[in-house]
Amino acid sequence: MSTIRALPALVRAQFKTAQEAGDLTFYPTQVAILSCNGLPFQIRFSPALASKPKSNKPRNSKPVDPFESPQKGLFLADLSSTHYLVLNKFPVIPDHFILATKRFEEQTDLLEEEDLGAAYECLKAYRAQGEELFGFFNSGEHSGASQPHRHIQFLPVRSMRSGIDEGASWTVLADTLTGNQDAADLPFTYFVSEIPDANVATPSQLHTIYTTLYERALRASQKFAGRPGTSFSFLETTRKGESPISYNIGLTDRKMVLCPRVSEGSMINSTEGEVIGPIALNGTVLGGTLLVKSNEEWQALRNDESKLKEVLEAIGIPPQKIGLDERL
Repeated sequence: MSTIRALPALVRAQFKTAQEAGDLTFYPTQVAILSCNGLPFQIRFSPALASKPKSNKPRNSKPVDPFESPQKGLFLADLSSTHYLVLNKFPVIPDHFILATKRFEEQTDLLEEEDLGAAYECLKAYRAQGEELFGFFNSGEHSGASQPHRHIQFLPVRSMRSGIDEGASWTVLADTLTGNQDAADLPFTYFVSEIPDANVATPSQLHTIYTTLYERALRASQKFAGRPGTSFSFLETTRKGESPISYNIGLTDRKMVLCPRVSEGSMINSTEGEVIGPIALNGTVLGGTLLVKSNEEWQALRNDESKLKEVLEAIGIPPQKIGLDERL
């Protein structure tokens, strides 16, 4: 328990050590705050990402699993008998770390009690030190997921605010969302629940909240797939417990938000009218942050905030009015 209580300090110290040793590569970003329906989003752009090293393994070789045997310089701590913590090797936000399963578990299978219990231990460890932490989970081909080995990612909120101009207003999106969703809120469907008290909530209670949100997302996806003219279809599953939908989860010690996904992103028009992109989003969108990888995308979004709404509309199911009987 001493390690988890000291988690914020441990992450900061190991991040600095790993960066100095060359075990991780930090990509600094430029930041702009844009608004969608009055909700602030930070857009980050890193010119250096274009030079991020690519794998030189043969095309048909087995993909490398970075969580099978974590790099020593990135390893943080064993959290439990089932999970450990490791730094992200290519972060764009300082102190980005990951909770991974020790044994290989599929990213597309439904989360288990141990996953959520371990995630909330991390969130509580930051809160106990007077700090905030945002967690996110990507599952499925439309979610922005990049690794098949199950993992949940974390960004310290203090780090998420790095680079934002003084006086600019931004806060973690997940904590501001309620069940009163309509078209004037986010332009995609999401489901949210408050965590009654993360300090005493059990893994079983957290899992019940998660499964309830997931079932609501599944029903919404079924309705959307049944609409005339909709090209969305469920993913083919091969195992019991595998999710037929893509989705993201956003986690704080106060809220859990789940967003069903139908697309990883969308193309937009540049300021010169050229089609650029796609701008691909993962679960950081539920924290109120997006990453763009080209100057053309960066300039297009900054020069026309309506394009942000276009991108957000494309990733999910159109908003549905949530009735009282559907809320947790």
